[in-house]
Amino acid sequence: MIHPQTGNAPQFRLPAAYVGKHRVTLPEIDAYDHVNNTIYLQWLDRTAWAHSAALGLSIEDCLKLRRGMAVRHTRVDYWDAARCGDEVTIATWIVASDERLRCTRRFEIVRSADGKRMLDAEIDFFCMNLDTGKPCRFPREFIECYKPLPEVLNAYGALPDALRHPGQWR
Repeated sequence: MIHPQTGNAPQFRLPAAYVGKHRVTLPEIDAYDHVNNTIYLQWLDRTAWAHSAALGLSIEDCLKLRRGMAVRHTRVDYWDAARCGDEVTIATWIVASDERLRCTRRFEIVRSADGKRMLDAEIDFFCMNLDTGKPCRFPREFIECYKPLPEVLNAYGALPDALRHPGQWR
C-alpha cells in the first residue's frame, strides 16, 4: 500500500513532488531475494493513481467521464534492489502535457533509510475513451489535473539530457 505524503525530499531531482511511502513485503520478493521488477511498476501505478486523486481526479471520476489515461510507453532505469523490510519513498510529477491527448509522468524511488536511488522512470500516457478503447481528447477535468507545475517544468528542463530519458543505454 502506498501511503501518500506531500512535499519534497532533498534526494529528488525535481521540486514539488507527490510522495508516497511503502514497506517492502515478502510476497514482493522474487527468487533473487529482491523486489521483482514488475512490482516496481505496480508501485508506480498506485502512486500515479494516488497523485491523480490528490489533484482531484479519482478513478471513480474517470469512470463517470468514461475517460482514462492508458500507458503508451514506459522507460525505466533500475539502479539498486529493494529487499524485504526496506521502506521506499516513491515520488511522481507531471513533466509534460499537450493538454489534448498526452502527458508524461516522472517517477523516482529511493530507499528511505539511506536515500539510495532505486529507480528512475518516465511513463507516457494517452487519453482513452473507456467505451471504445480508442484515443480521444482530454476532457476539461484532465486538462486541469494533468498540467505540469511551472517550477517542475523549469527544473525538468534544467536536468542534463541523460537524466530526462531513463531507460536508454549510456
